[in-house]
Amino acid sequence: MSAIGSEELVPRAIVVGHASFSDGIVSAVDQITGRGGMLLSFSNAGLGREEIEAQLREQLARYNVSVIFTDLPGGSATLAARRVMHDTQTLTLVTGVNLAALIDFVFCDEGTSPTDAARHAADKGCAALTVATGTSATR
Repeated sequence: MSAIGSEELVPRAIVVGHASFSDGIVSAVDQITGRGGMLLSFSNAGLGREEIEAQLREQLARYNVSVIFTDLPGGSATLAARRVMHDTQTLTLVTGVNLAALIDFVFCDEGTSPTDAARHAADKGCAALTVATGTSATR
């Protein structure tokens, strides 16, 4: 698990994904915003269910974050995060994360609750999805 970014920023969330997904998307957030240090990157590559869950618990406690973004709604990281949520009532999970959502999240006012920031980010991420056919763009 790593924080990406040149600035010394306090991590506000963990981004979990398959292979190098989380490193790539957090790196993109940093390149665009300079705020990649607000996100901890965590790959589930080579880890079993129990290992993912244990590492999530460790990082949540170490960095005192309460938001997890995952790449797939039914993926192993999401399933592990849901297990952690059973005894961590303050945890917020956002699945199917995209770049637009993470950029919105890192720019959310520090006075905003982590849950409200995650909800706003998810709304922005959904709104960023479009389908283009020919010369038209639709949702």
